[in-house]
Order: sequence, then structure tokens, then C-alpha cells
Amino acid sequence: MAPSQLVQLYKELQQAFTSGNLQQTGVVLTRIKIALTEAGLLVPLGNPNPQDLVIAREILEVGAFWSIRTKDIPSFDRYFSQLQTFYNDFSSVLPPSPREYPLRGLNLIRLLTQNRIADFHTTLESLPLRADALTGNPYIAHPINLEQWLMEGSYSKVWNAREEAPAEEYKFFVDSLMGTIRNEIASCEETAYDSLPLKDAATLLFFKNQSELLTFAQQRGWQVDLTAGKITFAKKTEEKVEIPKEKLISANLQYARELEQIV
Repeated sequence: MAPSQLVQLYKELQQAFTSGNLQQTGVVLTRIKIALTEAGLLVPLGNPNPQDLVIAREILEVGAFWSIRTKDIPSFDRYFSQLQTFYNDFSSVLPPSPREYPLRGLNLIRLLTQNRIADFHTTLESLPLRADALTGNPYIAHPINLEQWLMEGSYSKVWNAREEAPAEEYKFFVDSLMGTIRNEIASCEETAYDSLPLKDAATLLFFKNQSELLTFAQQRGWQVDLTAGKITFAKKTEEKVEIPKEKLISANLQYARELEQIV
């Protein structure tokens, strides 16, 4: 059985996380991971007690969700990586976890935000679900749809997907995706237009209010004229490349003479 200290910390972790106290959750997680290591449950070996494994799995799952809520992606990666042992190696001896597929779906969206499309498809194919069951799972269907809409360029559907997220944590990654999309759209606007009305720019960039647009415009170095109600895009100066024509002609003539000598 798990040591009494670990069980006590587990109860404290549940209380802190359930109450929404992220700071206290982080403090307890630091202490409880040491206890897991000492109990040999952070990286289980041999034949540990299934009840102890369930406790260890739930602790790591809380850590993964806590990482998203505190916007700590490297921490999420570590927790999710540690959970693979429980989801894959011990799946035959442990009861299913209701948090497994929400976390697997979050991991898929994380891969999309990092533009790791090949890893996305590899991870999707490795899921312990039949192909026809993937779209029936809301936590997996959501990232599948996002990837399809991104490939199609259907950015409005990606934006609307935020409100259709199956869990609150999904919105963090959708917001991250929208940040990447906005920068791509902005680059196209800078190339296609000299200026745009504020209202049109806000619509194209999926901003809900003018304040968000002005902050984004400042980051991009755009000129904003509130009186005229328009944005003027900063044009990137094109670097002129000098072509050494005389050297090229001389080199070509020398090459031609050498060919004549060979013939």
C-alpha cells in the first residue's frame, strides 16, 4: 500500500485542485512527486499494487491539467510523458481513467499549435481506439476537426471551435492557434494592402473589440489613424542585390575558350 504520507498529500492535492487554488496545487505537486519517487511509483517497475498505481496516475493527471491552467507547456509535456506508462503499460490492470482522453486530446492540439503535423498523425494512429470510434470521442474529434480546418484554411471554423471546446483547458490551445493564424493573416494583409479600415482589419483578424486590434497593430508596427479610422501597414524595404555582370561575362567567356580548346 502507498505510504501514509503519500496518501495525505494526495488528499491535500485533490482539495487544492478542486477548489481552484493553483498556487497551492503547485506547492503540493512539488512535494508529492518526491513522495512518488520514494515510493517507486513515479516510474513504476515490477508488479506494484494497482490501487497505488491509480493514485499515482491521478496525481500525474492533476499535474497535467494544472500545467495547462498555469500555461506551462513544458510542464504539461513532462506530466503527459510520465502518464504514458500508466495509459499503455498498465492499461490491462487499471480501470479506465475519465481524464485519459481529455488529456490525449489536449496533447493532440498541443502538437497542432507547434505545427508538428506528422507527429499529430502518428499520435492519432497510435491511440487505442478503432478508426471509426475516433470521431465519436468528443475529446479526439475536436483536434481532428481543428487539423482539417487548418489545412483547408477555414480559420473562421477554428475561431468558432473555441466555444465548442469539450473542456475548458482546450480553449488555451485554441487561443494559441488563433495567435499563429492572426500573424499569417497579418502578413498577407501587409502584402496585399497599403491600408485597411479599422473595422475590416478587426473582422479579418477575428478581434472582438478595437482595443485588442490596437495592441496587435502596435506589435506589428502598424500606423493607426483613429481619426480616419484606418490602419496603414508598415512596408518592408526590399533589399537590392547587386549582380556582378562583368565578372559573370568574363567567367563565361573563359569557360567558352576552355571548351573550344577541349574540342
